[in-house]
Amino acid sequence: MARSNARGDRTPVARHAPLPTRSAFSTLLRFLGIALGVVLVSAIAVGSFIVVDLLNRAGQDAVTLEVAPEVDPPTIGAYPGDKAFSILVIGTDECSEQTTALLKERCTEADGGILNDVNLLVHVSAEPRNVTVVSLPRDLMIPVPECTRADGSVASPMQKQSINSLFQHAGLSCVVKTVSTLADMPIEFAAKMSFDGVMAITDAIGGVEVCIAGDGIRDPYTNIDWPAGLKTISGYEALQFIRTRHGVGDESDLARISNQQQYMSRLAKKVLSSETLTDIPTVLRLAGAVADNIVPSEELKDPLRLAQIALALKDVRFSDFVFVQYPNLTDPDDSNKVVPNWDAAEALWTAVKSGQPLELTGDVATHGGVELTTPAPEETTETPDPTSTEVPDVRTTLPPDISGQTLEQETCAVGNQR
Repeated sequence: MARSNARGDRTPVARHAPLPTRSAFSTLLRFLGIALGVVLVSAIAVGSFIVVDLLNRAGQDAVTLEVAPEVDPPTIGAYPGDKAFSILVIGTDECSEQTTALLKERCTEADGGILNDVNLLVHVSAEPRNVTVVSLPRDLMIPVPECTRADGSVASPMQKQSINSLFQHAGLSCVVKTVSTLADMPIEFAAKMSFDGVMAITDAIGGVEVCIAGDGIRDPYTNIDWPAGLKTISGYEALQFIRTRHGVGDESDLARISNQQQYMSRLAKKVLSSETLTDIPTVLRLAGAVADNIVPSEELKDPLRLAQIALALKDVRFSDFVFVQYPNLTDPDDSNKVVPNWDAAEALWTAVKSGQPLELTGDVATHGGVELTTPAPEETTETPDPTSTEVPDVRTTLPPDISGQTLEQETCAVGNQR
């Protein structure tokens, strides 16, 4: 049997024969192959960790909706094109340690109740997709049905109650049930976000550029003193901007809604832009911010569902992405509250449920909160081609007492100097 040498099992060679040596090039290739393998394995491991992490974070404290319709389990790809869906998003005035340090008296002197001061119903039609975001005023007085709380107790119905008290009354599910009854429309998904979420999501996409007109905004209640012009806001400044009421228009909550729609419009355009959607680190930051800062309904907690919704929205034309304010009138029993304008509201809900894109005829704002800055489209004298096979752009026209703006329009806050 051949004897092994002391250094291993390689057969000895004659001393005068030169040992073969690896070239520098082959050594480099071998090194790159190992490095590539490490990178691929690491990428798979990190990707798996991210997915599992998002699943765990997004599912924490998920809320069961009392009246949510049954939906199919989420799959890879866009939300089914033959199905419309709605999401109710509420913004609460909860204060964490971070926001308490920033807002001070606003948080420390609060009475302990949590109010849903922002209420947005987002409706997405079946394909061809269009999106309508309905802002419901915080002081809207509406009927409230009987609700079952998370602990199983039952909250009594109320004939007339401010919508922003419903989260404290019986939780997210009750807000969804009330709005679903008001609109006579199923609401498949819901989510709650607090002050921290506004700051985190705006930070995740690198800030949002907003526009301030008039004399600039000065509001001691939100500590704003900003000149007129364009301003990129993120973090605490984003929270200040969407909270300011006394700094815009006639200082009413209805003027504030118009300004919040400016912020939401510019935020949506940035999120849906190719620059954001193709920037993987930004997408991951945004996904993490959402997972960490929303409390979803059970049907929304799966990141695959969030991906389905994002894919359903990504190709919606800006002209078919509309923000409107729920039509209202001054409450005859309390001038600080509003009640539904039932006739205009019926026209709005009928238009939304039609599945057709909406045509706005009202002002972009109520109570002077914003002004339109988008240049008017140029008039054309071209005669339509009678042989064209292009399908006409059919729209449902809303009455002029419904205010709002499309995503392609740009508005500026009409600032006040107090």
